Amino acid sequence: CIPFRYRSSNEADDIKFGKVVEGGWENDETVEEAAVREAIEEAGVRGDLMDFIGFYHFKSKTHQDEFSPEGLCKAAMFALFVKEELNSWPEQSTRTRNWLTIPKALQSCRHEWMKDALENGFCKWLAQNK
Repeated sequence: CIPFRYRSSNEADDIKFGKVVEGGWENDETVEEAAVREAIEEAGVRGDLMDFIGFYHFKSKTHQDEFSPEGLCKAAMFALFVKEELNSWPEQSTRTRNWLTIPKALQSCRHEWMKDALENGFCKWLAQNK
C-alpha cells in the first residue's frame, strides 16, 4: 500500500507519503487485510484503507521457483490514509518511517513498478478523489 497523510490541509500539494509498503499475504487473510498488516509491520502506521489503485507486475529474485522460474509477481496496491503513527512497530529496527512530498517519494522509489504505482496509480487516484 501507499501510506499518505495531509500535512496541514486537505490540498493535494500538502500530502506527505511514507515508503511504498510491500509484502505477501497469508492464506488466512484477504489482500486488503495483508496491506493493512504490512503497513503496521513495516511503517508503523494505522489508518483507513482507501480504494484499490491497481495491479503492478514485477520480477522477484526471492520468488523464483519451479512454478515461476522468472520470479514473476503481481502486487495489488491500495492507498492507506494514515490516522495513527505508532511509537513502536515490528520492523522498526530495520526500517525507518520518513514522510516525503510527492516529488521526493518518486525519487526514493527503489523499483520502477513502485514509481509507476505512485505516479500513475496513486496520483491519478488522488486527482479523481479530491
